Amino acid sequence: MHRNRFLTDILSTLFDRRNASLNPDDTRDIFALCHALMSEEGEVSGQKLAAGILNRYCALSDEGRVAFFQMLNTDLDVDAAALAPLAADYANAPTTALFKRLSRAAEPKRQELLRRLNQPPGATAELVAMRTDLLRLTKDNTELERTDHDFVHLLRSWFNRGFLVLKQINWDTPARILDKIVAYEAVHQINDWDDLRRRLYPPDRRCFAFFHPAMPDEPLIFVEVALTEDVPGSIDSVLSDKRDPLAAEYARVAVFYSISNCQKGLAGISFGNLLIKQVVAELAMEFPQLDHFVTLSPIPGLIKWLGSQTDGAAHGAVAAAALDGSATAEDTRAMAARYLLSAKRADGLPVDPVARFHLGNGAEIHDIHADADSSDSGRAQSGGAMVNYLYDLSRTERNHEDFALNGAVAASKLVTALAATSFISRPKELSS
Repeated sequence: MHRNRFLTDILSTLFDRRNASLNPDDTRDIFALCHALMSEEGEVSGQKLAAGILNRYCALSDEGRVAFFQMLNTDLDVDAAALAPLAADYANAPTTALFKRLSRAAEPKRQELLRRLNQPPGATAELVAMRTDLLRLTKDNTELERTDHDFVHLLRSWFNRGFLVLKQINWDTPARILDKIVAYEAVHQINDWDDLRRRLYPPDRRCFAFFHPAMPDEPLIFVEVALTEDVPGSIDSVLSDKRDPLAAEYARVAVFYSISNCQKGLAGISFGNLLIKQVVAELAMEFPQLDHFVTLSPIPGLIKWLGSQTDGAAHGAVAAAALDGSATAEDTRAMAARYLLSAKRADGLPVDPVARFHLGNGAEIHDIHADADSSDSGRAQSGGAMVNYLYDLSRTERNHEDFALNGAVAASKLVTALAATSFISRPKELSS
């Protein structure tokens, strides 16, 4: 029954899109079509014009796409000369009529174009893909950041929490979605279907994803969860194909061991905080005996930071030892603690991107583990070290406020003590 319904949905979508297509005799280029969509013609034939523009866009080369985005950037920009006197008039007499005129003038016309482009079936996904192109092309065309700002403005409203749907991903999820979970996994590679089954099928494993009604077969972000008796200190043990599954009713800890964003075109539009909070609520309802919600997270900037410390008096010897693999486990943990607690950017926030994410969500640094990830990527980014971030629901709001307002890094007494530990390691060349 589900297959027939799915086939009906696909055929319906294809039929709707075909009906919304331009007349084959319409040879106007993409620029002319955009101006037509913004005119009275767009009020009458908006779906067909939008479908034609999206089809034309897909056929463009990178050079043509740059020209398209430059047209949005310049031809459909704010009219600053018209805006200035309106702002002055509104400052003198803040009437409703002037407010409406000011609001219309202050919005770049490209925002309305993007809204009108989002009419045909499947258009939302195509606009997300279009922003993926824009992000890539903006690297060499920085003036296009204005247009990207408008994409973000609209995508944030289209993908706000009210439209997101949380779904559990399990072994019965349609294969077309499971294929995408495998492809989008960004933290711990899924090697094959057996590996995927080990992450979804056992009673002590869960996976949840956010979807959007306009992109029902495209996960936006997903989190993989292990239910365990204790807080784990190694991803190797969590993902081992030789482990014995735990009966879920005996679990005391929910471990978020992988969070993957799926859509590059939605970069800068955060779903992770919402996802973790909702999954915590779902798990707490299903398993009321759970008393810890933690992550088992990579420390992606650690090796780079260690490389910057080798000439320093405070960390030089132990940093070199950590880099050449001769540091003790305790020294590796201590260096990771110092990195997470004290390595800051110019804006006062942690250098480590995963730390910024979890600390910004109100978590605290709970514990650090050496030799926790033996994969090539784990060794390359952190020398195998990993960290637990604890989500204590009674403290997350306060931690979030302290981090947002003061850049305060919440950490357990254990981690704070680790950062103050004296070192014993020396690099190999000095130990021989």
